Amino acid sequence: MTESTDIHSPNDATRPVIPTAAHGPATTGRDRTVLVTGATGYVGGRLLRALEQAGGRVRCLARRPEYLASRVAPGTTVVKGDCLDASSLAPALEGVDAAYYLVHSMGSGADFEQQDRVAASNFGAAAKAAGVQRIVYLGGLGRADDTLSPHLRSRHETGAILRASGVPVIEFRAGIVLGSGSLSFELLRALVERLPVMICPRWVATPTQPIGVDDLVSYLLGALELPDPESRIFEIGADEQVSYGEIMLEYARQRGLRRYLIPVPLLTPHLSSLWLGLATPVYARVGRKLVESLKNPTVVHETSARDVFPVRPVSMAEAIRRARETEDQDFAATRWSDAVSSAGAPRQWGGVRFGSRLVDTRTIEVAASPAEAFTPIRRIGGTRGWYHLNWLWRLRGWIDLLVGGVGTRRGRPDPERLRVGDTLDFWRVEVYEPDARLRLSAEMKLPGRAWLEFEVRAVDATTSTIRQTATFDPIGLAGLIYWYAIYPLHARVFRGMLRAIAGQASLVRAR
Repeated sequence: MTESTDIHSPNDATRPVIPTAAHGPATTGRDRTVLVTGATGYVGGRLLRALEQAGGRVRCLARRPEYLASRVAPGTTVVKGDCLDASSLAPALEGVDAAYYLVHSMGSGADFEQQDRVAASNFGAAAKAAGVQRIVYLGGLGRADDTLSPHLRSRHETGAILRASGVPVIEFRAGIVLGSGSLSFELLRALVERLPVMICPRWVATPTQPIGVDDLVSYLLGALELPDPESRIFEIGADEQVSYGEIMLEYARQRGLRRYLIPVPLLTPHLSSLWLGLATPVYARVGRKLVESLKNPTVVHETSARDVFPVRPVSMAEAIRRARETEDQDFAATRWSDAVSSAGAPRQWGGVRFGSRLVDTRTIEVAASPAEAFTPIRRIGGTRGWYHLNWLWRLRGWIDLLVGGVGTRRGRPDPERLRVGDTLDFWRVEVYEPDARLRLSAEMKLPGRAWLEFEVRAVDATTSTIRQTATFDPIGLAGLIYWYAIYPLHARVFRGMLRAIAGQASLVRAR
């Protein structure tokens, strides 16, 4: 099970180490231009930040550049392109020395294998025509002589198509990726957190060799430094072979949870996918493809990566510990559900899950500068209110008072200015970046933790985007019931509030 599908810098303690080789390629370091595809995704997002930290020219290919433009470093460029549209690739690949291919179509419909073929063929041909020196590709483990699932079969086939282009390809084959925010980890964690007793299909006993996300990124970085480009396939993973059930039990042990796994042979891939869709962050259409893959052992048979790269992957238990330790940071950084591909088709907003967290994110474009667009955001709350259905906000405040909370009586200290630590009705300012970002942490009585965040980014000289994100981290079943019971009302409030803020921004500009 592999993912190639945003991020702020990792902690220095877990920052990947860039391997070096005795004889580097023709262009190295700051002289090299590197293209990253799939940078909106989980692995791609982490790789992007590591490349930016390492220096050099970084370029990203994105179907929706506006999703990525606000998340890259100042020196990184984002170009519009789609691997399914061959004509869009030449401008993106012009002058590129090395390219990372981290895209797949698993989030699409039943024709994802054909889409993967077309995308890989288009990209390989365009890279060859542009004179790209090497392609680095992340695929999946699994023996070719096994009856591979469609997902793993497509991962292997994609590597073969890229190699057929004539461009040297460094292909890494990995199993489950352990890291906070990764699809694999969030799936297993959600099962453990929510289900004390799990009726499990047979795949819980399938052997795998997981890899921590930091180690995976180190391998990807090291591929740039290999001398004398030639196509190679490297299988990577931690030393020990474990089952998916053992991974879940280790997570439970670290969390101090007692969990029981009861394997049964009766759950078909379809039923398993529906079950995962209800109990975990995985959408059912993605879940079925994953479940089909879990029947295949994903273990390392070819160990040359240990001789070529100075990367020593941490154990499964250590990777889980790091994922839990950096969970809050990673939530603000990179998550599989942010990838456009995870939704199957581009969308403007929607509810997603990140581990135990539930997220409602919406974006709107407004004809205003960032300062103008941010003005109604910094004025929000207090006597001015929340721009939409203010009576509901007041009612929520009264309910909070009745259950012993702070309500909305605190208002805000200044109607125009905000600072980190200020109270704002039943919120507190947690992050404040003038004309760019405001994050509020809820202090009302809730069966969980909640945040409301606004981000403003310039599109051009006269246009900006406003992104509004509501996040809820439920505590137990009561928290889940609370979120889903009031979500229809929340959706109406958040949708109307964002539109009203955009309208206020236009009025600020008109003045």
